[in-house]
Amino acid sequence: MAENLIIINADVGETRAAIIEDGIIVELLIERDNSRSIIGNVYKGRVVRVLPGMQAAFVDIGMERNAFLHVSDLVHGEDYEVFADNASEEERACDDGKIRRISRYTPIRDIIKEGESVMVQVSKGPISTKGARVTAHVSLPGRHLVYMPTSDRGGVSRRITSDTERKRLSRILKRVAPQHGALIARTVASGVGADALAADGAYLVETWNDILQRNSNRKNPGLLYEELDLPLRVARDRLSEKVSEISVDNADHYERLYSFVDRLIPSRLDAIKLYSGEEPIFDAFGIETEIKRALERRVALPSGGYLIIDQAEALTAIDVNTGKFVGKSSKDQEETILVTNLEAVDEIVYQLRFRNIGGLIVLDLIDMDRPTSRRKVLGRLKDRLQGDRAKASVIKISQFGLVEMTRERTSDSLGRMLHEACPYCEGTGSILSRDTVAYEALREVRRRYDEIKGDIELKVHPDVSEVLHSNALGPLKDLEKRISKKVVVTSDGSLHRELFDIRSRRRIGANKETT
Repeated sequence: MAENLIIINADVGETRAAIIEDGIIVELLIERDNSRSIIGNVYKGRVVRVLPGMQAAFVDIGMERNAFLHVSDLVHGEDYEVFADNASEEERACDDGKIRRISRYTPIRDIIKEGESVMVQVSKGPISTKGARVTAHVSLPGRHLVYMPTSDRGGVSRRITSDTERKRLSRILKRVAPQHGALIARTVASGVGADALAADGAYLVETWNDILQRNSNRKNPGLLYEELDLPLRVARDRLSEKVSEISVDNADHYERLYSFVDRLIPSRLDAIKLYSGEEPIFDAFGIETEIKRALERRVALPSGGYLIIDQAEALTAIDVNTGKFVGKSSKDQEETILVTNLEAVDEIVYQLRFRNIGGLIVLDLIDMDRPTSRRKVLGRLKDRLQGDRAKASVIKISQFGLVEMTRERTSDSLGRMLHEACPYCEGTGSILSRDTVAYEALREVRRRYDEIKGDIELKVHPDVSEVLHSNALGPLKDLEKRISKKVVVTSDGSLHRELFDIRSRRRIGANKETT
């Protein structure tokens, strides 16, 4: 029977957690000591620049790059309560004219000013060259509940579909609701008793009060509250009754994890395991192989088709191809295309989640003539996305088989985290051909020969040298006739293939020549 597992590999400087559902690795979470995720952290910030045209502001939160705060993250619902830094709890609780109520359409300069302090929470971590995105509406997650101290709108997770359970949780939330703010019941709250929910809510309110106290005591921008590290965060958010085991390969992390679960979910202590096998834990569970597959541009489909995944700065394009899958006869071409597209959307949803790809995504499916086929594929896509924790929005399939969709992006994708731009192509994915470089080198000699005294040495990459000599030296000899100088081509493997060096042979001395 396929299991639901959480596998944690804690090495020096890096911790990785793999989420396995029904025997399939669906997510890989990575946290490095020198670049821990700041999502969920709460900071005291200072507004350094207000941009009226963008209805946004840049906020200094004590990090290298300023955070981005949009007016939509200041305005909540139809209005937003703005308080002075030194406002008391009583002032915050009442509505006697001391509180300014500002419409969501009010210009941002009427809400915040440069130099003002503002408490913010990171909603999206820094991505590429962009700083973090922050919100003034803090939400503190517990085991069963989420506390939103700046909101008055609580509720029950949409993933809890039972009307009876939703009503039960709603009644409990009303009884345990704090004086200020609102509570939301998480999916794992289903079936949990009122006492446990009340205790979770009380802990979150106490945490918020601690944050307020730190904010009051702190003068400069900086951290007020730090989210849990990866092992504890995974246990808090993912250790449901469906998870049979959390296995970790580090004794120190095991002890911390065991103590955390003992305090938070003592009934699940049996799920915490210390891995002691000789084989590395990710190798033992086949996770390393899956990581390598996730980084490939081409992904095979079961029937013989394949995907091509190209991730750019602004969007990700995924192309679907039938490959060697051609069906049994020309009559069932439409059925062949349908099968390939259905397989493709299954794999696409998996890849989006595993690679943590977000933003704008364009799917180039194989053209389908029948409207029924398009509906089946679109329905399958939407159905598979229901299991994704990240929010996704899908637009209908165009007549050309294109699907535009978006997926919530809160941090860098797996590919961006594990890869860096190629120093040769600088991220373009291609470099100049050897022929192009060879003839460009000859043209440059033609431009500069008057500057060089005596014969000329042309130093090139070995691949380019091979091109220059494979043509029986025809172009090279023609050049020598035109400039009335000898040109000696030498190979240098240390050169970038797109680069070459032109100099006088007088400076070279007895260097080896290739002619």
